[in-house]
Amino acid sequence: METIECVTLEVADPAAAESFYTTAFDLGTQLRLRASEAPTTGFRGFTLSLVVSQPADVDAFVDAAVAAGAATLKPASKSLWGYGGVVQAPDGTIWQIASSSKKDTGPATRQFDELVLLLGVEDVKASKQFYVDHGLAVAKSFGSKYVEFATGTGPVKLALYKRRGLAKVAGVSPDGTGSHRLMIGGDAGSFTDPDGFAWEAAAPAPTP
Repeated sequence: METIECVTLEVADPAAAESFYTTAFDLGTQLRLRASEAPTTGFRGFTLSLVVSQPADVDAFVDAAVAAGAATLKPASKSLWGYGGVVQAPDGTIWQIASSSKKDTGPATRQFDELVLLLGVEDVKASKQFYVDHGLAVAKSFGSKYVEFATGTGPVKLALYKRRGLAKVAGVSPDGTGSHRLMIGGDAGSFTDPDGFAWEAAAPAPTP
């Protein structure tokens, strides 16, 4: 089964981004950073999600991110599916922090259950087939709206969503041009998908 070992964010100031992510989320080796001045405007077509166990954990991550310099796109609140909020990191990456639970079951922690990469694509069915052809197995599929892949024991989960729908969830305009400022590292090989998202072989994690 193909796995995703890491996602690499391409940022203008890696030192500043490293400081933010260490303070806000402390994700370890599954999130990496590299310098890039590639032009990009507006919505970059993806979000990263931290899935946590309870609302108090959502608040803990959102508060830490905002204190470290993130902008609030959607304040944390209850919804039909649970509890969550959306923030934008100083480097421009959009983060969803969410829990399927609406009630706390214990003290707040800064621990998450899953890191999920959501790609906003123009044609979910076509992109789904593209990834199946590249060795990924489908875990869940809801027609032309949403697809979730079975990425095994890899630390990063992958899902596809309609670009406009994902932008609406994130609370931003779907318009955007230029680089995604994202590289996906895994064992599926090096390629670029129909929406311009690039993959590469995951290098070993840098030693501290």
